[in-house]
Parts: sequence; C-alpha cells; structure tokens
Amino acid sequence: MKKAVLTRYRALAYITGVLLLLLTLGMIAKYGLGMDGVAGPLRVVAIAHGWLFVVYLVLAFDMGSKAKWSFGKLAWVLIAGTIPTAAFFVERKATRELEPLLVDGAAAPAKV
Repeated sequence: MKKAVLTRYRALAYITGVLLLLLTLGMIAKYGLGMDGVAGPLRVVAIAHGWLFVVYLVLAFDMGSKAKWSFGKLAWVLIAGTIPTAAFFVERKATRELEPLLVDGAAAPAKV
C-alpha cells in the first residue's frame, strides 16, 4: 500500500475529528447552556463536518480495501468519524498497524 493512501486518511481523520469535537461542544453550548449566539458558527461547522465526513468515508474505505481489512474492522474505522474523539484513537491504531506495510510512491530499483 502506498504511503499517500495512509497520509490522506490520517489528514481527514484529524480534520473530521476536530470538526466533530467542535460541533459537539457547540451543541452543548447551544442546547445545554442556552447560548444562542453560537448558532451561526455551529451551522458552518456542521456543514463542513458533513461534507468532509463523506470524503473521510471514501478515503477510509479506499485504505481499508487496499489493506484487505475484514468488514468489521473497516466498519469500525468508518463509524469512528461519528463518535467524538474516536477518530483520533482509531487513526492512531490504524497507522501503527499499516506503517510496516507501506511503500513509497517511487519505484524501487530492480536487483540484478
């Protein structure tokens, strides 16, 4: 598997995780603490998380299929973007598992 596949997944996992954390904190502020002033920024964060989550799903599926993961493992990685802070832990575990399997984008010289 190429390193770029894992790098793209990692970037979207962090972005999705941060946006979901901001969205969760914003919902707590709006509904739990009655802070109505967060409605505008909260809407922007919600829309950004929604669209980038779709990209996260595509990249996570691409990575999981190239790594030949079981359906259960792939499903857990896909669902992690919907649970606040889970994406950070799942990303770290996936990275540790896949780093030994990575190859650089450049082709290795053939041995004679």
